Amino acid sequence: MSNADEPMPMFPLGGVLFPGRLLPLHVFEPRYHRLVSDCLEAAVPEFGVVLIERGSEVGGGDRRYDAGCVARILRVDEIEPGRLAVISGGVRRIRVREWLADDPYPRAITVDWPEAEEDRDLERLAAEALRRTRRSLALASELGEDVELLDDALVGDPALASQVLSATAPLGPSDQHRLLCCSGPAERFGLLLSLLDGVDEVLRFRLSGG
Repeated sequence: MSNADEPMPMFPLGGVLFPGRLLPLHVFEPRYHRLVSDCLEAAVPEFGVVLIERGSEVGGGDRRYDAGCVARILRVDEIEPGRLAVISGGVRRIRVREWLADDPYPRAITVDWPEAEEDRDLERLAAEALRRTRRSLALASELGEDVELLDDALVGDPALASQVLSATAPLGPSDQHRLLCCSGPAERFGLLLSLLDGVDEVLRFRLSGG
């Protein structure tokens, strides 16, 4: 769990990380070498990931969203001098209370952001979202896009399913960020299904040669 008074190292990215998903990174900027080194010296090697709203991942000066996900470092390999391959995994959502100076790398004061507890028929929603996501991925595959195979067992863990399906559906980062920020699985499934309606329409149009 994060300490609200302890600055968290932050890694702004052009994509969205969800809890339960792996995040591979190629680290080459000196500031992020320092971030990885500092994380590995900590009791728990974690950093925050937020989506860049405007700007670039490289060089700084970007504008960032104030909600994201904590990533825990699982493995670090040096693939060549000055370049690291880092594998981390999303563990929990966070909100940014305050951005600090990017010295020596982006840092923020954050608070954990738990999912809302819900007693709705989440397995039914998960099954429908799984079916619809598979349909959208099949359309994307016909256009030559790489897609991920989804396990039926996801339905048995609706909270995880809401995160995994949001991460794998053929959506852009801004829509994925909206899904990350939903209060809980039921709201996330509802938004995902709504977004997939528009995605399918665009994919079918592209397949028709339009």
